[in-house]
Amino acid sequence: MRTERNLTRLDRVFARLDREPERPAHLDVPKMSRHRIALFAATFAFYLAIVWAVLVTSWLVRLDWQVMFFRPYQQWPEIHAFVDYYVVLGQRGPTAVMVAAWLGWRSWRQHTLRPLIALGVSLLLLNVTVGAAKIGMGRLGPHYATTIGSNEMWLGGDIFPSGHTANAVVTWGILAYLASTPRARRWLSALSAVVSLGVGMSTVYLGTHWLSDVLLGWAAGLLILLALPWFEPLITRAESWIFGLRDRWYARRARTEPVKEPVSTPVVLTPPPASDREGTPAREPVSASRSRTPVHLAPGPHTARSERTPVTPAGSRRPPHADRHSRNAAPAARHLSGG
Repeated sequence: MRTERNLTRLDRVFARLDREPERPAHLDVPKMSRHRIALFAATFAFYLAIVWAVLVTSWLVRLDWQVMFFRPYQQWPEIHAFVDYYVVLGQRGPTAVMVAAWLGWRSWRQHTLRPLIALGVSLLLLNVTVGAAKIGMGRLGPHYATTIGSNEMWLGGDIFPSGHTANAVVTWGILAYLASTPRARRWLSALSAVVSLGVGMSTVYLGTHWLSDVLLGWAAGLLILLALPWFEPLITRAESWIFGLRDRWYARRARTEPVKEPVSTPVVLTPPPASDREGTPAREPVSASRSRTPVHLAPGPHTARSERTPVTPAGSRRPPHADRHSRNAAPAARHLSGG
């Protein structure tokens, strides 16, 4: 009876690391549904409300000053080292490298460039929108404030909205946007919301941002994620253009590479002998005749050594000599002399 081995959790993880044979068909591309449009409109209204509350120096500005005078970094100094490291999760450089590495692996595994292109589009929108708002409103930070109780707007600053918070929302939220299943999308959405809010509160703890900066940065990042489905046709066209460019480059490279011809053994031509040049029919080389006609060194049936007829050589092999006689002949009589 054949039994199959039960896969462990580690086996399933390594199975997920293998590349799929082709692009999976179950990848869900988010669309701009009514629910998403309603969330986008509500977030945009919240964004405008925060800006208006700061412009008119409302209760939100007074709350900003109260938190600044509270100085959280002096109230809880024991967590200062942890917050210094945690706030890195909102810096654009390190987070973009980490997320790009993960999405690059996903692109290779699923034979698609959509994850990387979506990340690039979201970061481009983040730089344009948040950067323009920072420069346009020019609000000074808590460490550079000049007048107590003022909104510190249009004084040459660049902290409103919070770039750390908006970058954390977009960078970690893009993982939820590109999730393959609804369950993974829900978990990653909650995780990105907690991380981004934690990054924003870390900047308030360190005194580098007002509380209203964090709220506006969170809304700015969420607006970019909610608006991404409008850019899906652009992402699809960019992916098709890149793949087409790659195929054309491969075809051009295949045409320009030289074709390797098989190496042949050089044939040396020798002039025929004089007899052949005078009209005598030419002989075939010995090697050619031997290669075409099989040669049998011992034709006929093979017999054992005992069955073979002995062959006696005719005559002696020794050279003739005057003093030598044959073994069978009688010796000649010797002449006796003397008395």
